[in-house]
Amino acid sequence: MAGIVIREAHFPGRAPIEAYGNGGFRFADMSHRGSLLCLPSGIYGWEPASPPALSVDDFARVLAEAAEIQILLVGTGTDLRPLPAALRTALREVHISADPMSTGAAVRTYNVLLAEDRAVAAALIAVD
Repeated sequence: MAGIVIREAHFPGRAPIEAYGNGGFRFADMSHRGSLLCLPSGIYGWEPASPPALSVDDFARVLAEAAEIQILLVGTGTDLRPLPAALRTALREVHISADPMSTGAAVRTYNVLLAEDRAVAAALIAVD
């Protein structure tokens, strides 16, 4: 008999974010504790190595799906933080326009652009 199997958090579809706060998000009648990547291939649990100092490595999955993404909204928590130059360069090289903003603003903007069927993705740092 096998024990509990913990799988990588993944929702295989696109869905608006219904709520955020308390360290997580609600979407598609589910909840997730922690940060999220909302990509064309689905919604993934995401834990950047150091949220205040995001790196190119934190966005490997985004870069892998670059052909399907035009706009990347980066929810940087409760405060707006600029993206590091190396990350901006890596995204620009694959023709992704990155817009950092507070997580709340990123959630609202993501939902609007998703409803408009735009080529949007979001990297959302959880807030309390």
